[in-house]
Amino acid sequence: MQPELSRVIEQVSKEKGIDRAIVVNAIESAMLSAAKKLVGQDTQLEAKFNPEIGEVELFKILTVVEQVTNPETQISLEDARDNLDPEAQVGDDLLEKLDPHHGRIAAQAAKQSLIQRLRDAERDIIYNEFKDRKGELTHSGIVQRFEKKNIIVNLGRTDAILLEKEQIPRERYRQGDRIRAYILEVEMSSKGPQIILSRTHPGFLVKLFEQEVPEVYEGIVEIKGAAREPGGRAKIAVVSNDADVDPVGACVGMKGTRVQSVVQELRGEKIDIVHWTPDPAEFVCRALAPAKVAKIIMDEDEHSMEVIVPDDQLSLAIGRKGQNVRLASRLTGFKLDVRSESEADDEARQARASLIAVPGIGDVAAELLYQNGFKSAEEVAQADEAILAEIEGLGPERAASILRAARAYVEAKQQAAAAAAAEAEATGEEPATHDAEPEMTAAAEDKSS
Repeated sequence: MQPELSRVIEQVSKEKGIDRAIVVNAIESAMLSAAKKLVGQDTQLEAKFNPEIGEVELFKILTVVEQVTNPETQISLEDARDNLDPEAQVGDDLLEKLDPHHGRIAAQAAKQSLIQRLRDAERDIIYNEFKDRKGELTHSGIVQRFEKKNIIVNLGRTDAILLEKEQIPRERYRQGDRIRAYILEVEMSSKGPQIILSRTHPGFLVKLFEQEVPEVYEGIVEIKGAAREPGGRAKIAVVSNDADVDPVGACVGMKGTRVQSVVQELRGEKIDIVHWTPDPAEFVCRALAPAKVAKIIMDEDEHSMEVIVPDDQLSLAIGRKGQNVRLASRLTGFKLDVRSESEADDEARQARASLIAVPGIGDVAAELLYQNGFKSAEEVAQADEAILAEIEGLGPERAASILRAARAYVEAKQQAAAAAAAEAEATGEEPATHDAEPEMTAAAEDKSS
């Protein structure tokens, strides 16, 4: 080991990609640890690699004292000046070289420790290299082997894992196949760095477009968001920072060449490219394409939208098994409730009827309440008076009056329902399901007409 140590250090440093200073430090530390086991843990030692002779030299650290009480750690002033340093002073720490025999024995004992230290250094280098690559694509991954349904991918200096849940459904690989994936996580475990890959993450789609579309890579076209159902469909929102560049056209490419390259990599996953806009309602309309939207009612507090579409567009807006509306919701960040116009009209008619049934609430007040999100007498009865007072066209006094009337009306309904239930229980008959509200609603409709 000793005569060829310099050559070994250079070889290990080159093959493992470890800095030469780290290798030398690991050798010195391993030698020091092994030497202490030979001469005793209480003895202060120092190990130094001597590049001129290609050896690690071991030294005992001795403190200069007037009277020696511990020969293992101390040396007299006279002996220090005679043997180590003619100018030594009391209190100085001097190095006394150990017999080379100790060094040879320590070198043999240090071998295993050295291997472990170099392995740890290599792991740290790999971890530090890949931790900064989180969110990037792998370009040179090769399928190494399969562990259950997980794929082990060789990235050159280390292996990564593509978990089953991070694989696109129905895609298959064989050993030796090249694979591109998104670096999802880089973690340091007891076994070394663990790199987790993904082909289902929306970031994989974004990175593929960065590769295929120069305008995206250069920042001219910006990707504002992406949503995927891997292997099925995806939506991506883009916007241009240059008025002369069409963001959708740039991503599609001439005759669709750019987007088709991405589709092929994703095993036929269909991609909708949406032109992003800062207007949330308009953005939702575009995200629901190809369906046409008739009306949108937005609730900013709940971060949700009620989307009204023509009857013949409902199935298109929802998509197969709800896929289109799910992706649009993820892309825009809004909870979306899609309804047909006829369904919305029926609900609106029922809501207005319920509101008008409350004594004291006329057509105008009912419309104001409905436009502000109240869809039944029960909702009005449970409302806060201050919120009702803020509705333009009502005012504090009118709001208080409406609230009292709604609560009295709802309470009367509940009492009537309870009495009907009690009577039915006493007679053994089914409780009546009719309600006074439809008659009052009909009367109110006649009145309004």
